[in-house]
Amino acid sequence: MARVTVEDCVLKVPNRFELVLLAAQRAREITSGAPLSVDRDDDKNPVVALREIADETVALEHLEESLVRGMQKHIEIEEPEESPELALEHSLFAAPAATAGEGLEAEELEEEALEEEVEEDLEEAMLSSEEEERGEEAEAEEPPAEESFPDPDENL
Repeated sequence: MARVTVEDCVLKVPNRFELVLLAAQRAREITSGAPLSVDRDDDKNPVVALREIADETVALEHLEESLVRGMQKHIEIEEPEESPELALEHSLFAAPAATAGEGLEAEELEEEALEEEVEEDLEEAMLSSEEEERGEEAEAEEPPAEESFPDPDENL
C-alpha cells in the first residue's frame, strides 16, 4: 500500500471519528517509543499508525483502552484497608460508648460541629473578600489627579 487512505482503514474501523481517535492514540504511542509493527518507509507517525490499523497488526481493543485511560480525569487508586491493629489501638484510647445508639449520636454531633465550623469559615472568607472588593471599588472611584499645565496665555 503506497498511500494510506481512510477508505483502507474504514473497513476495519467503520466510524471515521473513532478511526481518527485510534490512529492519533497509536501515533502518540509510536512517538513515545512503542515498537512498530510495519516498516516505516520514511512515513510520519500518523501514516504508520494508519498503515498498522489497515494491516490489522495492532490490537484495536488495546488502543481503545489506552485512549480511554488517557482521557480519564479521575483515576481510582486502591487504598489499603485499615489494619486490625489500628482499630485495636483506637479502641484502647477512645472513650467507650455505652450503646451503639449513643456512638452514632456522638458521630452525628461531631459531623454537625464540623459542618458549622466550615460554614463559619466560608462566611468569614466571603465577608473578607467583600471588604477587599469594596476597598478596590473605593480606590477605583477616586478621580485621577489632574495634572496642571502652565497656561500659554498667562505669559503674554
